[in-house]
Amino acid sequence: MKTAVEELSPTRVKLTVEVPFDELRPSMDAAYKKVAQQVRVPGFRPGKVPARIIEQRFGRAVVLEETLNDAVPKLYGQAVDEVDVFPVSQPDIEVTKIEDGEQIEFTAEVDIRPNFDVPDYQGIEVSVESAEVSDADIDTQLDALRQRFATLTGVERPAATGDFVVMDLRAEIDGKNIEEQQASEVSYEVGAGSVLQGLDDALEGMSASEEKSFRTELVGGENAGEEADVIINVKSVKEKVLPELDDEFAQLASEFDTLEELKDSIREGARRNKLIEQVVEAREKALDTLLDQIEIPIPDSALKAELDARTHNLEHQIAESGLSREAFFRLNQTTEEERLSEFETSSAKAIKVGFVLDKIVKSEELGVSEQELTNFVVRRAMDMGVQPNQLAQHLADNDQLTLAMVEIVRDKAKSVIGDAAKIVDSEGNEVDLKAIYTEISGEEAVEEDAEESAEEPAEQKNEA
Repeated sequence: MKTAVEELSPTRVKLTVEVPFDELRPSMDAAYKKVAQQVRVPGFRPGKVPARIIEQRFGRAVVLEETLNDAVPKLYGQAVDEVDVFPVSQPDIEVTKIEDGEQIEFTAEVDIRPNFDVPDYQGIEVSVESAEVSDADIDTQLDALRQRFATLTGVERPAATGDFVVMDLRAEIDGKNIEEQQASEVSYEVGAGSVLQGLDDALEGMSASEEKSFRTELVGGENAGEEADVIINVKSVKEKVLPELDDEFAQLASEFDTLEELKDSIREGARRNKLIEQVVEAREKALDTLLDQIEIPIPDSALKAELDARTHNLEHQIAESGLSREAFFRLNQTTEEERLSEFETSSAKAIKVGFVLDKIVKSEELGVSEQELTNFVVRRAMDMGVQPNQLAQHLADNDQLTLAMVEIVRDKAKSVIGDAAKIVDSEGNEVDLKAIYTEISGEEAVEEDAEESAEEPAEQKNEA
């Protein structure tokens, strides 16, 4: 087989492949067998029709077509490996010459990863946040813990922000009750920011047994997007009472006997989390700095595929939310235009990141061990709330194990860049990632934690 490469653009090539007919023999034998199974010839059992009879009755063209259908995709794959290009799209293949018994020729136009060089990333300078834990950090976590153990006490006064009300809700359009928009005994924190615009303003100042209506746009159901009158009937008003910060609270909220022991534990955990955040931040910033030094043209097909995937994921999230489009974006404090615009930027960056990390994977000869793949599946299964064996089987059945391994080695490449960087924190102190790995119990442990922190399940962080 002989392959010639013509560069159509920095991101697209045309392969011209010449194949001697002898190399088609396995596919031709398979084609005869396949055709023999499909045709019916008197005097011969299915699958037993000789090749010469097939050609006499149905023509050699039938066999040649079946041969090429089987052989060309395989030959294309061999040609790609031979000329060392990295396709990022499906090829446009055309058989341009058939010399029966001599050779065939076909062309394949395909988008590819462009050629580029990765600059030296040793000593890239980045700055990260300090890992020092302040008293304010401790207070913030203690307050969050107190919120979890707060109690609700009924009050004989109008509701205020931060109070909880129990209420009945119903909606009417032109005086007609909308049954699917009714709810009873709903508990809600005033000021929490409901997607139902106007609810918080209406509840402010309402007392138990009081009824009020307000006009708003419905956010779910068949009438989503329509104006309606929403009627609220407040059943009770309760205020949140936080527990006192003392030894008794420490015993209630933790395994510790004293508040000081609880604070020490929180400080230790906060320190560990800040160190992991330093690792993640260092890797991301080192990668961003490296990306800024490289100009990489993005293949149109790759960009379209990435945009389509993100848009599909967004549509799925909107459908799953049960909200109107307007309410969904309002809940996420953005607009549809802003989200789609962000997709344009983030998609191009994601492709560029993949190209660069794949180059480093190759140059550093990074691979994936069986244990690393197992650890990945276990962590991902825990995130998804499924059994690891179940997820592993799903990945295998859907040919996704290769994608999982790509994700693992790309994380490794990101670690290589971060570990090579020169890092200082916001206080001007040098940061040694390897020392961080040691401090939080070994390199493997921190790398797994950092990978979890850096993962964005489709973008799942950006597109939630």
